[in-house]
Amino acid sequence: MRRPRRSFFGSSAAALAAATGMIYLLAPNATAEPVDTGKGGSAQQEGGTDETGIHSAVRITYSGSVAPNGGTGNVTSVDVNWTPPPCWYAPYLGAKDFKKKMSAEIKEAASAPGMTGTPAAAIGQTKAHYEDEYGWTDTPGYKDYNVAKDGEGMFWAGVENPNEPDYLKRNSCTDLPFWVDNGEAPPPQYEEAITPEILAALAYQHMELPGTEVTLAPAQTTKVNLPTWAWLDKADFHEVQATAAIDVPGFALTATTTAKPVSLRLEPGTPDAETYPASGECTINDDGSIGEPYAKGKADRTPPCGIKYLRSSGDGTFDLQATITWEIAWTGSGRTGGDLPNGTFENAQAVTVQEIQAVNR
Repeated sequence: MRRPRRSFFGSSAAALAAATGMIYLLAPNATAEPVDTGKGGSAQQEGGTDETGIHSAVRITYSGSVAPNGGTGNVTSVDVNWTPPPCWYAPYLGAKDFKKKMSAEIKEAASAPGMTGTPAAAIGQTKAHYEDEYGWTDTPGYKDYNVAKDGEGMFWAGVENPNEPDYLKRNSCTDLPFWVDNGEAPPPQYEEAITPEILAALAYQHMELPGTEVTLAPAQTTKVNLPTWAWLDKADFHEVQATAAIDVPGFALTATTTAKPVSLRLEPGTPDAETYPASGECTINDDGSIGEPYAKGKADRTPPCGIKYLRSSGDGTFDLQATITWEIAWTGSGRTGGDLPNGTFENAQAVTVQEIQAVNR
């Protein structure tokens, strides 16, 4: 029997969820959380078992310059409208393991008190979908949970991005788990199915940029109306990479996101200051450095990158904000690749500004 395509919250299954308090038709987040080994580390793809003893292969691993413990990195996108994917569909379980888990949950839900009417019908349709080939438009049903094809593919399911703050967006991949043969692409209606581009965006989300401190001359303490030189050496100012990968039987994807520094913006921390250049934007030099180191004999020159404070900081300091802009691109499986929005990372440095003391003789 064929019916219109059905999503979890867009059908009578929603009543099932409301009645039982169980969103069991989606892959549990405990098996889908990203694995992260921290900045500069690397991670191997891991499987594992949950409390039911079922093998779970859904893991995204991160390596390179990434935040520790699966946390969000320190890159801020310059495009306020760009966000990492809130959820996606990914390989979940093989046929036998999926049958063990899903059939147990269907049985438990069906036996819950008061399970009648629409919720009961939803349970019956879900059971028929996976056991008796009950399907709908562009979504075929399965016979005995596709056990006859165990090892030839996997059921895919929705995965939440644990770092997405919007609950509704995080839970928007609501279609029932679906089968994908090994080596085949997911059906085209699943636009959120995991791709190298999605992995690249997740690598961007987890990327940790180096907290490079701008070199100043004079260092830390300067004088009113004295040009302060600022620069970054090439060795301290280099591109970084973060890689996200998924590797399960019959399916493997990877994507590497690369951030390349392109400019430095200085904000003095007070309106009573001038920047060099006037825009405050110091561009990268041909050798990969920014600005020019101060050396003896340059006192009368205007720094190519720097600040001149016009008043004292008194008993305190000014917070010099040094914001580095990074150009970000990605490459992935199948010779895929492209650009992502530029990112920024800001460092704050305390600068003491003193009055020049005149000496009368």
